[in-house]
Amino acid sequence: MEVTIRHTEPNDFVGIQALYAQPGAYSGTLQLPYPSQQLWEQRLAEPNKDSYSLVAEANGIIVGQIGMQLMSSPRRRHVGNIGMAVCSNQQNQGIGAKLLAAMVDLANNWLSVTRIELEVYTDNEAAIALYEKSGFVKEGTAKNYAFRDGQYVDAYLMARVSS
Repeated sequence: MEVTIRHTEPNDFVGIQALYAQPGAYSGTLQLPYPSQQLWEQRLAEPNKDSYSLVAEANGIIVGQIGMQLMSSPRRRHVGNIGMAVCSNQQNQGIGAKLLAAMVDLANNWLSVTRIELEVYTDNEAAIALYEKSGFVKEGTAKNYAFRDGQYVDAYLMARVSS
């Protein structure tokens, strides 16, 4: 299966909505269950000027997405925060690594971003392993970071700093 990484287009809203409608995607991110197509259509039609989004596509189907939000403070313009998801039935095939590598390249080599931050639930071992393999380090733990499936869960605060 050949996977292509590309910039997200406004008409990708159906595929991205389907991705984040998967229990593994919304339970591993801050998304809510039952995302509407209208929500994603609006997000993609009117993106924030400091937001970047890439998708992974295989056989014409979106199998992953990564987004990065640059910080608005002039003192933190060198910082981006990322979030991502990969289709449940496509995990452990290198798609997340390709998405992450593409976003790191965009951040470091084209946007002058030298610090990339993320939050990841402490029980998401596969994502933590991917991030650590890609140069991210745990900088702390946020207790009761988010409410998920009826309970509060902790998250690691991770970052990748390049010179």
